[in-house]
Amino acid sequence: MAQDPSNWSLPVKPFKIGDGLFYVGSSDLVAYLFVSKAGLIVLDGGDDKTGRQVVGNIRALGFDPAQVKILLNTHQHYDHAAGLAEIRKAAPDAKLYASAADGPIIAAGGKGDPYLKGQAYEYEPVPVARTLKDGDKVTLGEWTLTAHVTGGHTAGCTTWTFPVTVAGTVRQALVHCSSSVLPGYKLGKTETYPGITAAYEKSFATWKALPCEVFLGSHGRFFGMDTKRKALDAGKADAFVDPQGCKTFYSQQEAAYRAVLARQNP
Repeated sequence: MAQDPSNWSLPVKPFKIGDGLFYVGSSDLVAYLFVSKAGLIVLDGGDDKTGRQVVGNIRALGFDPAQVKILLNTHQHYDHAAGLAEIRKAAPDAKLYASAADGPIIAAGGKGDPYLKGQAYEYEPVPVARTLKDGDKVTLGEWTLTAHVTGGHTAGCTTWTFPVTVAGTVRQALVHCSSSVLPGYKLGKTETYPGITAAYEKSFATWKALPCEVFLGSHGRFFGMDTKRKALDAGKADAFVDPQGCKTFYSQQEAAYRAVLARQNP
């Protein structure tokens, strides 16, 4: 999957994925809006540019950004966490919930990452109000999301699952954190951070076991967002229901991980 950061944060119109679930991110850096009678949840903020778009997209859908009560995150890299501070400017009462490993890095504005170091990867800090463990549930109004700590890409990378009604049917949704092995990551005998290899192994087992009917992720390209959005616009209300696509994605990602592991550990 080609990665071109120059195209990551192009504006896109927000759209509905399921009942009360909306896409409010940019062209590739995702953000999801969960609407409930008790307030709003936003999952991921993209980079700072995307974060400002998220606020505008929430307004474009007719909701008040100030009603965001909870901020969630897939992982602490700048292209997913820098926008959280921009959202909090419009929703100062919003509380960030994050994993034990990634939360402190978000609270430090990107400082402390074992691989992405320097000002280019730093951002405005956001304090963590609640530290999440594997299996913890986050509930607001009608929504309950389950956090799955799926380390590897970052130590506290968090995949989220939740039920959502799509085209009249309750489906199990999954927001994939990331399974990418960044160029320069060290696996096996020498590791980028202690335990990274074991974390990837555990995470692939977890991902393959989790229910995944509505396939989503931290980058739009992970789940073919553009193609599915066009199908949605053409009238396919369940365009994001794609359990086979989810299985295929994990098979390809695991193969890519194992190829890097084998190459580094002949």
